[in-house]
Formats: sequence, C-alpha cells, structure tokens
Amino acid sequence: MLTIPTKARLEPNGTLSLRLPTGLPESDVEVVVIVQPVSGSVAHWPEDFFEQTYGAFAEHPLERAPQSEFDARQSLR
Repeated sequence: MLTIPTKARLEPNGTLSLRLPTGLPESDVEVVVIVQPVSGSVAHWPEDFFEQTYGAFAEHPLERAPQSEFDARQSLR
C-alpha cells in the first residue's frame, strides 16, 4: 500500500481532479480518497463582506514605517 498525502483545491463546481505520480508500474489499483476541508479555510468571501469592511481604516489609515537600506549583495552573474 502506498500513502500519498497531498492538498488540492476544488474546482468551482466542487470537482476534485488529482494526478499523482506513484512510481508504480502500470497496473490496476484500488484507490481510497478521503476529502477533509482544511481547518480555517474559507471557500469564498461571506456575503456582503466587502460592503461591511470597505473603508474600515478610513479614519486611521495604515502607514508604512520608513525602511532601512538593504545590504548590497554580490551579483550571481
């Protein structure tokens, strides 16, 4: 038996397409697929998400702090 853990993304219609190299010779095999949603993942934005959050930082805009100089590095060429 060969166990191949992997992560994949479902297509918009809910279809899962897998293409996994097994290293096994061409033959008939039995396959078991267990689909488990990734904890904390969101399949789509909640309804009215953008309408509810747009402009949330308008009164306190985010500002990027001054950046220090980066080290000059030797060219790879």
